[in-house]
Amino acid sequence: MQTDRAREDEAAALVSRVAAGDRDSALEELYRLYAARLYGFGVRILGDRNLAEELVQETFVRLWRTAATFDRRRGSVGAFVFTIARHIAVDLWRRPSSRPFDPEPDEVAEPVDRVDAVVTVLAVRDAMRDLSVAHREVLELTYRGGLKQTEIADVLGLPLGTVKTRTYYALRALRLALQERGLDG
Repeated sequence: MQTDRAREDEAAALVSRVAAGDRDSALEELYRLYAARLYGFGVRILGDRNLAEELVQETFVRLWRTAATFDRRRGSVGAFVFTIARHIAVDLWRRPSSRPFDPEPDEVAEPVDRVDAVVTVLAVRDAMRDLSVAHREVLELTYRGGLKQTEIADVLGLPLGTVKTRTYYALRALRLALQERGLDG
């Protein structure tokens, strides 16, 4: 079974091949890797299967055109692809033929907010992968496990001060990783 890093290396190599002009096998493989998730994303965000299909198609057209702009230092291939999809989803939603004639303001804002949330989750997941194992471990136990620092110290068999230090530096590293991906907060 392939590790996350190996899958990411493979996807980045495919994007590089597309940028170099391989618009057949490399683009087909990227389609195989991302099309189903993009379609599900489109259905959830846009609430329409036809618009979701259009989202998938347009995402791969834009990926084909912009592959050369992909930079691994700024994020994963998945984050790159879903950022493209997010922009397309916003455009599709704003297109008059894509929504009711006289929508309430909340109806327009809600899909964009959901898109932003999905992109943020992808960016955080990607940034977490870049953390050291020790830093990722304390953050996962804190946020996913819901444990207090004293409980994390017990679970990991570490002094409380070590857990506090790791948490501090983990949050700092995560904040920097998110800023590199264009997310502030």
